Amino acid sequence: MKALITGVNGQLGKALLATQPDGWTCVALDRAALDLSDADAIARVVDAQQPDVVLNAGAYTAVDRAESEPELAHSINAGAPAAFARALGSSGRLVQVSTDFVFDGTSGRGYCPDDARNPQSVYGASKAAGEDAAGDAAIIVRTSWVYAAGGANFVRTMLRLMQQRDELGVVADQIGSPTWATGLAHVLWGLAAKDATGIWHHRDAGIASWYDFAVAIAEEAHALGLLARIPAIRPIATADYPTPAKRPAFSVLDVSATRALLGDGPVHWRSNLKTMLKEEQSLG
Repeated sequence: MKALITGVNGQLGKALLATQPDGWTCVALDRAALDLSDADAIARVVDAQQPDVVLNAGAYTAVDRAESEPELAHSINAGAPAAFARALGSSGRLVQVSTDFVFDGTSGRGYCPDDARNPQSVYGASKAAGEDAAGDAAIIVRTSWVYAAGGANFVRTMLRLMQQRDELGVVADQIGSPTWATGLAHVLWGLAAKDATGIWHHRDAGIASWYDFAVAIAEEAHALGLLARIPAIRPIATADYPTPAKRPAFSVLDVSATRALLGDGPVHWRSNLKTMLKEEQSLG
């Protein structure tokens, strides 16, 4: 089986390469090799490579900047899956990665794959449009709060700030679930192998606020020696940290259908955080 992976320099793209299963060959493309806003370039790559599966790990992920760049966000997050779906036709399968931001955050329970979407930001709207563009023949996987060693993410931002400051405030009224990119990559490969078309959810077990996540990062990093001391971490409200894009207050994803299909047990986010921090330590 042949897979084409986009966004190979991103944290998910790297994780997909690192977890490539036996029996698969990969063509991995970065932004320089494939501009995801260029539908003609996508068509040419698919025609030249003839992949069985496209793992579209590339995306426009600058949530706040998207508010001032809506056309670019939509051209990548919606235009690329549309172009891949057209180019693949019935000869290959698209695996499209989506987000918890397609929901409005008002649910009192975990969001199921068939729950109504109501994105509150340009980024969320562009990813919802990408789901529609991918079509019914695609494998669509929504996830949340993705992080990996060496990537651009909340964990590494917190480590940097905790090394620089004696005190910091972190939002405590947005609730979701961290997701380790390596675990997400295994799920994408698993769903591709099963040709599991439709919408699926993946996150690590457990829920947290950003404040909870930050406290855990500090504790685990200090235990490993990545932090010389733990700074004071204050819980703050979303209103105290205004951003251009509105975030969902509650975006926990119901992953029961995914777990049942793949037959795997959930791994708690704090366990995966420890593993990621050990990898971060090994990077120096």
